[in-house]
Amino acid sequence: MFFLVLPLALFLSGCLNYTQEVSFNIDGSGTMNIHYWMKVTDPNNELAVQQLGLFNKDSIRSQFTSPYIEIEEIEAYADTTDSTSHVKIEFNFVHIDSLNFTRPFSEANFSLKEGAEGQLIFSQFITPMTTGFGFDGSEFRVKYVYDFPGEIIVHNATSQAKRKLIWEYTVAEIGKGKTISVTYRPYKLKETPVWIYALSGFVLLVVIIFLFRKRRK
Repeated sequence: MFFLVLPLALFLSGCLNYTQEVSFNIDGSGTMNIHYWMKVTDPNNELAVQQLGLFNKDSIRSQFTSPYIEIEEIEAYADTTDSTSHVKIEFNFVHIDSLNFTRPFSEANFSLKEGAEGQLIFSQFITPMTTGFGFDGSEFRVKYVYDFPGEIIVHNATSQAKRKLIWEYTVAEIGKGKTISVTYRPYKLKETPVWIYALSGFVLLVVIIFLFRKRRK
């Protein structure tokens, strides 16, 4: 799902949050923004996090380097106000299905396929996660935000804000895994309105008349 961040964090005495925001284009390409952050109070656990490169830009870039991804920005920083470590990743992808061939999303099972006439069906699998050391998973949260270029027909999101669909869970709520599912009717590529051509022709005619009159003077 997001490489080795969760498997490690769930066994540490810290608190992890993960947010994934995706904006689709009509052709299935798009932009993804990932933000994950955690607070580790035990110095030994903090050392383990550093050694695994969870907040190291070079390690993260290596994980996300792929012919299907164009990385725009990777930011790793510490917030001293609450002792949390953060990573933000922004990248473009050639098609959502192509992310299945990348290391960070090898188990996400992204799918964008045709449904009923004029409709598309999108899905993503959220893998189950096992906690340790007596944690029930209620303190770890994941959030997925999707912006689809079309009319939403049906979805299983936990909430919606205008065109954006939002899935938000604790690790405990994910259980044996959950599947994000959306059916939507993509917007059609708009043709240039006739009045644009008419207006352009009128402006051109005015310019020609103006130049003709100026020439006669």
